[in-house]
Amino acid sequence: EDFLNLIFKAMMKDSLNSSHPVSSAVQSSAQIEEMFDVLSYIKGASLLLMLKHYLTKDVFQAGIEVYLHNHKYGSAQSDDLWDSMNEITNGTLDVKKLMKTWILHKGFPLVTVVRKGKIVSLQQEKFSYCVEPENWTSDASYLWHIPLTYITSSCNFTHCINAYLLDQKSGM
Repeated sequence: EDFLNLIFKAMMKDSLNSSHPVSSAVQSSAQIEEMFDVLSYIKGASLLLMLKHYLTKDVFQAGIEVYLHNHKYGSAQSDDLWDSMNEITNGTLDVKKLMKTWILHKGFPLVTVVRKGKIVSLQQEKFSYCVEPENWTSDASYLWHIPLTYITSSCNFTHCINAYLLDQKSGM
């Protein structure tokens, strides 16, 4: 419950135009200090939980083990973690491509789901809590790769989970 409250606080900050990406290039030590805030830590943790849920616990754990083994006694960059996950998924999912859409964009998507009979359509757009006209920038280029899970009448969370990757502005 405490973590969920922190997530909502981070989302509130991330929904403002003054937000920043989880990962970005820095030029000074002051900029480095600015990057280590609640947004970076809580959003980062949330993204890892999202990835763990999408990949499954066992696949995610195996990716972490590969990452730790490959970089023991050394340094690493964020791409190294995604590369380790890609080793485990054997090309079935480009984890680096998926995660870069989350860590290199500020903000997060709003997914609209519309159901008409048996047809379900999805659309994503950048969520903005408060648009400040003097600081507004166009977000038309923002596109996330959003792992979505769902259940049907023949499937529930205890028996099976269906997954869909929304990697376009809209999908069915």
